[in-house]
Amino acid sequence: MESYKREFIKFLEGAGVLKFGDFTAKSGRKIPYFINAGDIKTGDQISKLGEFYAKAYFEKIGNKRTVLYGPAYKGIPIAVSVACALSKEGLDVPFFFNRKEEKDHGEGGVFVGYKPTAGEEIVIVEDVITAGTAIRESMAILNSLNGVKVAAVFVMVDRKEKGQGEKSAMAEVGEEFGFPVYSVVDVYDIIEYLEEDPKNRENVERIKKYLAVNGAKN
Repeated sequence: MESYKREFIKFLEGAGVLKFGDFTAKSGRKIPYFINAGDIKTGDQISKLGEFYAKAYFEKIGNKRTVLYGPAYKGIPIAVSVACALSKEGLDVPFFFNRKEEKDHGEGGVFVGYKPTAGEEIVIVEDVITAGTAIRESMAILNSLNGVKVAAVFVMVDRKEKGQGEKSAMAEVGEEFGFPVYSVVDVYDIIEYLEEDPKNRENVERIKKYLAVNGAKN
């Protein structure tokens, strides 16, 4: 495993973003581990998170200027931190996010921050994709913007789970909307990391058992 992946997983675990136990995902599935960007609580943590996303951004997109979109609520601080991290590396990109409820006074509307214009490309930053539900919700919201195009999605972890069929949710989202979905690490990286310490045996077995049922076939 590449050193930065191990560093990232260690960071997620140390920050409490990566947890093991019994959880229910947005898809309704009962899962043995949980990735929750909402557990990022300090300036140092959110700054480091943005740096990992920025690393992935440069690796996959390069120095191309896009517009970052952070879906409410967890995607909002991610978008801000990624924009800051990219700026430190010389790439100044705008960002925006949505409100859960459309504002009917003041400037109004459902979006806050930069207003993308026709011809611009958007990059969605999320914490994780389980069944693709959240991304489809984001696309329904972004469809109100005329002439813009979603260029890619970046998430922390590829869970390598089935979506609506046998393919992974990330693959399905990419095929459905025509853009790539990238992750910093995937669940098999997490398994490899955990297997380095025997005390993690139970968590490893539970994740493997879960993937045997819910894992993507592609």
